[in-house]
Amino acid sequence: MEGLFRTPRFRISGDTGLLVEYGDCIAPEVNRKVRAVTVLLDKERLPGILEVVPTYRSVLILYDPAVLEISTLFILVEDLERRLDESVIPPPKTVIIPVCYGDEFGPDIEFVAQYSGINVSEVIRVHSGVAYQIYMIGFAPGFPFLGGLPEILHTPRLETPRDRVLPGSVGIANNQTGIYPVESPGGWRLIGRTPLRLFDPNSENPFLYESGDLIKFEPISREEYRDLI
Repeated sequence: MEGLFRTPRFRISGDTGLLVEYGDCIAPEVNRKVRAVTVLLDKERLPGILEVVPTYRSVLILYDPAVLEISTLFILVEDLERRLDESVIPPPKTVIIPVCYGDEFGPDIEFVAQYSGINVSEVIRVHSGVAYQIYMIGFAPGFPFLGGLPEILHTPRLETPRDRVLPGSVGIANNQTGIYPVESPGGWRLIGRTPLRLFDPNSENPFLYESGDLIKFEPISREEYRDLI
């Protein structure tokens, strides 16, 4: 299968981390393998394993070397390769994200339209017409990296990132789309903003979604944005 390694590749990541790579590209098959292995690691959770962090194409295992030897981790991961049929990936939930596109909420939407050779209304229709899988969460708390952006909307990043991107901003960078859950610098092309609070550190469950879930964007008006916020 293209992009999927025949056997996992191990990389030492500092003195408390092991990075296990399963492919060399962003692809559903590679990410499915990552999620399957993550489910089994969470199920096993040997003493000494502190955290399991899935990404697009790899899994980072953080461990306590005073409790667990890295050679034991190698053996565990190799054993998981023979037990993938035991992994039951939870069915994804679909999270609806309301978005007010354009104007001050999406200052780059005109550029995206011109780069794509379509009008702004078509950008909104195409962008909101897809259910996007969350491949991974990272960069900032709750930032979802979404796969499945239609090719017509693939747009390069800003040449110079902004110093300040407001929470809820929805952007495009090359073949990805995503949402900034907190204020931060950023170089993605901003096309809209959601009034939803995507990260609440004081909540028992601080995120609205997790890796593997689906996100569907729903266009809303400025008035609806103000009502929701």
